[in-house]
Amino acid sequence: MARFYYQNTISSFLIDDNQKILGELVSKHEYNLEEQQKNSWATQITLLKKWLKSIDGTIIFEYNIPRMGKRIDCVLLSNSIIFAIEFKIGAEQYDSNAIDQVIDYALDLKNFHEQSHKKYIVPILICTSAKYKSTTLIFDDDQVAKVILCSGEQLPDIIKTTTKQFSTIKIDSNSWLNSIYKPTPTIIEAAQALYNGHKVKEISRSDSGAINLSRTAAAIHSIISYSKENKRKSICFLTGVPGAGKTLAGLNLANSWHNSKNSEHAIFLSGNGPLVKVLREALARNEVIVSRERGIKTKKSITMRKAKAFIQNIHHFRDDALDSTLAPNEKVVIFDEAQRAWTLKQTASFMKIKKGKLNFNQSEPELLISVMDRHKDWATIICLIGGGQEINTGEAGLIEWFDSLNKSFKNWDIYISSQLSDSEYTQGKVLFSNELLKRIINNDDLHLSVSVRSYRSEKVAALVKSILDINKSVAKQLLKDIKHFYPIVITRDLTIAKGWLRSHARGSERYGIVASSGAIRLKSFGFNVTASIDPVNWFLNNKQDIRSAYYLEDVATEFDIQGLELDWVCVAWDANLRFSDNIWELKSFHGSSWQEVNNENNKRYLINSYRVLLTRARQGMIIFIPKGDENDHTRLPDYYDRTFNYFKSIGFEEI
Repeated sequence: MARFYYQNTISSFLIDDNQKILGELVSKHEYNLEEQQKNSWATQITLLKKWLKSIDGTIIFEYNIPRMGKRIDCVLLSNSIIFAIEFKIGAEQYDSNAIDQVIDYALDLKNFHEQSHKKYIVPILICTSAKYKSTTLIFDDDQVAKVILCSGEQLPDIIKTTTKQFSTIKIDSNSWLNSIYKPTPTIIEAAQALYNGHKVKEISRSDSGAINLSRTAAAIHSIISYSKENKRKSICFLTGVPGAGKTLAGLNLANSWHNSKNSEHAIFLSGNGPLVKVLREALARNEVIVSRERGIKTKKSITMRKAKAFIQNIHHFRDDALDSTLAPNEKVVIFDEAQRAWTLKQTASFMKIKKGKLNFNQSEPELLISVMDRHKDWATIICLIGGGQEINTGEAGLIEWFDSLNKSFKNWDIYISSQLSDSEYTQGKVLFSNELLKRIINNDDLHLSVSVRSYRSEKVAALVKSILDINKSVAKQLLKDIKHFYPIVITRDLTIAKGWLRSHARGSERYGIVASSGAIRLKSFGFNVTASIDPVNWFLNNKQDIRSAYYLEDVATEFDIQGLELDWVCVAWDANLRFSDNIWELKSFHGSSWQEVNNENNKRYLINSYRVLLTRARQGMIIFIPKGDENDHTRLPDYYDRTFNYFKSIGFEEI
């Protein structure tokens, strides 16, 4: 994909032949070119030659934004300022979606384009038939300006005023054009990009501060190739901190490992229902849009069928296998969040109630391995494992996988990283017998140790762990390290929390409120965690849709949001997790009162639910801890005050 379609100094652009410029734009365009686009370019060229006669710098048409799969209509580099310009030829109104679009371009350059990190960036929306909307030049703290809205005639004055006011070191156009681009896409953006043919190295960071996902992809491909060539059956455990890119690695593998001739497809399986629904819908919607841009008409029903073949629900895969003794079509399967597979007890209960199988005696890991073991020659299972992510009754953790491999599948090779011995994965249990240790092959490329979800700071997962582990000294230091780049604050006022989210989000950055599924008494604030949301609407719909996260009316629980993310998050805290005398008190609400959580598994699930909630934000987070009500025995102030004071003692700023 071309980095840009045309670039030149502005002085050379002014004397360059219009048809020659247009020819370059047309020749670089990869898809069917509609006459409307060609006419738009011709108009842009004519207008910019008229407006830029007294401007020095560099002009770039159709600059590629890989993370978003979009192109900026025009970028102007003048002195020390970057102007990102979106044209709407003939438009009489400044459409809100167009405003968000050009802001997104500016933010993308600021956050992911290395040569733009320390530069002033001015997003400009030009609607050629609209009235000039006077906008004072205002920059946010990161040197990205509020969007300028104009008809275009005012462009030279805007450029001159800005370059004069913020004149620093002049931008070197060659360095800027050849700058490293280090994107950190959301999982939805990543799935769409991979599905549209991008490679993981194009959409993942490769700087020294993050584990290169390409190395992990290469390691997994090597294991699969070895298994195939040597007719071996292998299982890999890919571990990583929350937000490190495990799901991205799995999606990349599922998208890239295809051999139609030999029916060697890979498939991505997840038991996370909301994740499956959201990703499928996002892929289907995006393919319709991309096809339309390429001049191809397609129906969403068709694109949805394709998306369902790419991403499947693990329980459907399991149930299909129960109805047959044949090996599945796939030689490679990726199990997302494999630590959440069911125990023997949970699986047997489900089989008895739902399937009428009275004496079923396999845990879900054992069943899933047995399905792939039906292949006569080779097969590979990739288990994606998140530390401390088990959040539901009957979720087995890793112990069931290794018990099954030890007991029933002695011919399988086992690949792990040395990090698998961490307590977040072992739950304090011994995973490997001496016999099993002989079959284990260590490969540290199978661990992703750095969160890339929070691209502004990679220490958020460690901060959350230290908070939940009540390691106050570590938490204090980590908070100091990140709060200037990744804002985290606390409040006791929900209105303030909502305002904070809205004021920090720019462009189409998504924000929302999340809460524990056990946060029953947040109902007093209008949040009913027992009422199901539609995750597709919540995660994908726009700001005008009352069902979307933007509206701040529906809360997502850990079950809705695990594996997904928002840019800005409000975590609404309830009395089911209370700090007291240097321990966490764990409660569940029954009838009309809070009761102790005594079951060890349920304790772990509750702590993990808050771990999930506190690691969903990419850019920043506000934690809302209510004041309580002394007239309500279920919401006494003391239930919340001690937790609030714990956060204050760590150093969290109250707003």
